[in-house]
Amino acid sequence: MSSGPIFLYLHGFASSPESGKARAFAEWGAARGFRVERLDLRVPSFEHLRLSAMMERVREAIDAAGGPRARAVLIGSSLGGLAAVRFAEDDPRVCATFLMAPAFRLAERWRARIGERAWQKWQTTGFIEVDDHATRRKGKIDYRFIEELAELDAAGEGWPDVRVPTCIVHGIRDDVVDVRLSREWATGRRHVRLVEVEDGHELAGSIDRILGEAGDFLLPFLG
Repeated sequence: MSSGPIFLYLHGFASSPESGKARAFAEWGAARGFRVERLDLRVPSFEHLRLSAMMERVREAIDAAGGPRARAVLIGSSLGGLAAVRFAEDDPRVCATFLMAPAFRLAERWRARIGERAWQKWQTTGFIEVDDHATRRKGKIDYRFIEELAELDAAGEGWPDVRVPTCIVHGIRDDVVDVRLSREWATGRRHVRLVEVEDGHELAGSIDRILGEAGDFLLPFLG
């Protein structure tokens, strides 16, 4: 496996490298003789999350693995999936992405969900309270996090332009990231495979299916 790509796992919003899916992928890789590195994307801190900082963390991991000649497979869940495809847009070292319920068009969806009054309060006060699933406590997220995402979507009409082989697993009962977003993005992209499962956003009941799909999709990259 020394000549193969590195495998990086990117967890979702308010999650951590210790999430159930992150651990499942680590065990899946270990059983096949390679490491899936689980990155901590709570950067620069949970309160001041930035997608740009997450992408920099991915860049640092690939640089450390082999610099300009390194190759990487990115495995991303929700916000981690968005970070994966946004990074893959600009870095040719990414050779494939495997995504679970990627958080496409996050800023506009969040604004629609909380309503204009709460959105304006977030903008005015600078912070919004959220559930931190990693600590199982309440946490705060500053407004610049969502502002950065809105600016990124506005610059590219909301959709990442990724040209590498990509597989998406998305639950049809997802009430956080509507499966229609993945359907829309996958349409017309022959290098994108969309797998729909009978599950919600966490995909907790679909781990075996996810790992099976990952094994089939990533087989050409496993050496």
